[in-house]
Amino acid sequence: MTINDDALITTPFGAVAITADNGQLAIELLAVPPSGSIQIVKQSGNPMVVNVCQQIVAYLQQPITNFNLPLTQHGTAFQQRVWHAIGIIPLGQTRTYSELAQQVGSGPRAVANACGANSLPLVVPCHRVVAKHGIGGFMQGKANGLTIKQWLLQHEGVSL
Repeated sequence: MTINDDALITTPFGAVAITADNGQLAIELLAVPPSGSIQIVKQSGNPMVVNVCQQIVAYLQQPITNFNLPLTQHGTAFQQRVWHAIGIIPLGQTRTYSELAQQVGSGPRAVANACGANSLPLVVPCHRVVAKHGIGGFMQGKANGLTIKQWLLQHEGVSL
């Protein structure tokens, strides 16, 4: 796969990488040493990438920002249902894996797996999905994933 366009944004929790390949975007939250500031350090001239960067920076500066992006991601019909359900969780609120599972007619583990397959975190805010008792998982167990999830939830005003 050839990556045609990309961007990197430093954040207080690490960084956000954005890649575009054949019109399909992917966003990755990176657990790198935080810079303490929000800054676009690399960005292609692709209008879609520029738009995504601007909206992510706006969200990181002020969590009331709503994403307005014509994005789709490839996944199974089940994953699409889960991602849609995640996408309508209001800013500053959370849902448990069990609540989403009930909503989409499945089990909590299947919902967690769909969260892990989400290639558009922040836009499809899987960080708003938590366990019944605690924060739950994030970023498929990658290093510092829970630290990033905690930062995002606190940034949105969720009490932990």
